[in-house]
Amino acid sequence: QVQLVESGGGLVQAGGSLRLSCAASGRTFSSYVMGWFRQAPGKEREFLAAGTWNGGATTYADSVKGRFTISRDNAKNMVYLHIDSLKPEDTAVYYCAAEPRGSWFSYLNYAHWGQGTQVTVSS
Repeated sequence: QVQLVESGGGLVQAGGSLRLSCAASGRTFSSYVMGWFRQAPGKEREFLAAGTWNGGATTYADSVKGRFTISRDNAKNMVYLHIDSLKPEDTAVYYCAAEPRGSWFSYLNYAHWGQGTQVTVSS
Protein backbone atom coordinates (compact mmCIF):
# COMPACT_ATOMS: atom_id res chain seq x y z
CA GLN A 1 0.00 0.00 0.00
CA VAL A 2 1.30 3.41 -0.98
CA GLN A 3 1.62 6.01 1.76
CA LEU A 4 2.53 9.67 1.42
CA VAL A 5 3.04 11.88 4.45
CA GLU A 6 3.58 15.62 4.17
CA SER A 7 5.23 17.80 6.77
CA GLY A 8 6.81 21.21 7.12
CA GLY A 9 3.79 23.45 7.01
CA GLY A 10 3.04 26.15 9.53
CA LEU A 11 2.52 29.84 10.09
CA VAL A 12 5.04 32.05 8.31
CA GLN A 13 5.36 35.74 7.55
CA ALA A 14 5.04 37.08 4.05
CA GLY A 15 8.37 37.22 2.31
CA GLY A 16 9.71 34.18 4.12
CA SER A 17 10.60 30.74 2.81
CA LEU A 18 9.43 27.28 3.61
CA ARG A 19 10.35 23.73 2.66
CA LEU A 20 7.63 21.14 2.60
CA SER A 21 8.52 17.46 2.73
CA CYS A 22 6.74 14.37 1.48
CA ALA A 23 7.80 10.95 2.70
CA ALA A 24 6.82 8.07 0.44
CA SER A 25 6.63 4.48 1.58
CA GLY A 26 5.13 1.17 0.65
CA ARG A 27 6.54 0.77 -2.84
CA THR A 28 9.53 1.63 -4.97
CA PHE A 29 9.06 5.08 -6.42
CA SER A 30 12.02 5.04 -8.78
CA SER A 31 9.78 5.35 -11.83
CA TYR A 32 7.00 7.51 -10.41
CA VAL A 33 6.13 11.06 -11.16
CA MET A 34 5.48 13.01 -7.97
CA GLY A 35 3.44 16.17 -7.80
CA TRP A 36 2.55 18.97 -5.42
CA PHE A 37 -0.85 20.61 -5.22
CA ARG A 38 -2.58 23.02 -2.91
CA GLN A 39 -6.15 23.80 -2.00
CA ALA A 40 -7.41 26.96 -0.42
CA PRO A 41 -10.84 27.16 1.20
CA GLY A 42 -13.59 27.29 -1.39
CA LYS A 43 -11.20 26.71 -4.26
CA GLU A 44 -10.33 23.77 -6.47
CA ARG A 45 -7.16 21.81 -5.90
CA GLU A 46 -4.40 23.59 -7.81
CA PHE A 47 -1.39 22.08 -9.54
CA LEU A 48 1.96 23.52 -8.44
CA ALA A 49 4.81 21.31 -9.59
CA ALA A 50 5.68 17.79 -10.65
CA GLY A 51 8.79 15.83 -11.45
CA THR A 52 10.19 12.40 -12.08
CA TRP A 53 12.12 10.51 -9.45
CA ASN A 54 15.01 9.49 -11.65
CA GLY A 55 15.16 11.70 -14.71
CA GLY A 56 14.99 15.06 -13.09
CA ALA A 57 12.33 16.31 -15.44
CA THR A 58 10.21 18.93 -13.72
CA THR A 59 7.36 21.23 -14.60
CA TYR A 60 5.67 24.08 -12.76
CA ALA A 61 2.47 26.02 -12.88
CA ASP A 62 3.09 29.40 -14.45
CA SER A 63 1.72 31.08 -11.35
CA VAL A 64 4.50 29.70 -9.13
CA LYS A 65 7.40 29.40 -11.54
CA GLY A 66 10.46 31.06 -10.09
CA ARG A 67 9.27 30.87 -6.46
CA PHE A 68 8.58 27.15 -6.06
CA THR A 69 11.14 24.39 -6.51
CA ILE A 70 10.46 20.67 -6.47
CA SER A 71 13.31 18.35 -5.56
CA ARG A 72 13.79 14.82 -4.32
CA ASP A 73 16.06 12.50 -2.42
CA ASN A 74 15.70 9.10 -4.03
CA ALA A 75 17.70 7.33 -1.36
CA LYS A 76 15.27 8.51 1.29
CA ASN A 77 12.10 8.32 -0.84
CA MET A 78 11.49 11.98 -0.11
CA VAL A 79 10.11 14.75 -2.26
CA TYR A 80 10.36 18.41 -1.30
CA LEU A 81 8.73 21.66 -2.27
CA HIS A 82 10.72 24.77 -1.50
CA ILE A 83 8.75 28.00 -1.52
CA ASP A 84 10.38 31.41 -1.61
CA SER A 85 8.91 34.89 -1.18
CA LEU A 86 5.76 33.60 0.46
CA LYS A 87 2.59 35.63 -0.06
CA PRO A 88 -0.68 35.62 1.89
CA GLU A 89 -2.35 34.11 -1.18
CA ASP A 90 -0.11 31.06 -0.77
CA THR A 91 -2.18 30.13 2.28
CA ALA A 92 -3.64 26.69 1.63
CA VAL A 93 -3.37 23.02 2.44
CA TYR A 94 -0.47 21.56 0.46
CA TYR A 95 -0.59 17.99 -0.82
CA CYS A 96 1.88 15.67 -2.45
CA ALA A 97 0.64 13.09 -4.89
CA ALA A 98 2.08 10.19 -6.85
CA GLU A 99 1.63 8.25 -10.06
CA PRO A 100 -0.42 10.38 -12.40
CA ARG A 101 -2.16 8.46 -15.17
CA GLY A 102 -2.23 11.01 -17.91
CA SER A 103 -1.57 14.69 -17.58
CA TRP A 104 0.61 15.73 -14.65
CA PHE A 105 -1.41 18.93 -14.27
CA SER A 106 -4.77 17.48 -13.26
CA TYR A 107 -5.34 16.35 -9.70
CA LEU A 108 -7.91 13.90 -11.04
CA ASN A 109 -5.12 11.82 -12.59
CA TYR A 110 -3.11 11.08 -9.46
CA ALA A 111 -3.54 7.70 -7.82
CA HIS A 112 -2.07 8.42 -4.39
CA TRP A 113 -2.31 11.36 -2.00
CA GLY A 114 -1.00 12.46 1.32
CA GLN A 115 -3.16 13.98 4.03
CA GLY A 116 -1.87 17.50 3.42
CA THR A 117 -0.02 20.08 5.47
CA GLN A 118 -1.38 23.53 6.25
CA VAL A 119 0.59 26.60 5.22
CA THR A 120 -0.61 29.95 6.53
CA VAL A 121 1.12 33.13 5.43
CA SER A 122 0.56 36.26 7.48
CA SER A 123 0.89 39.72 6.00
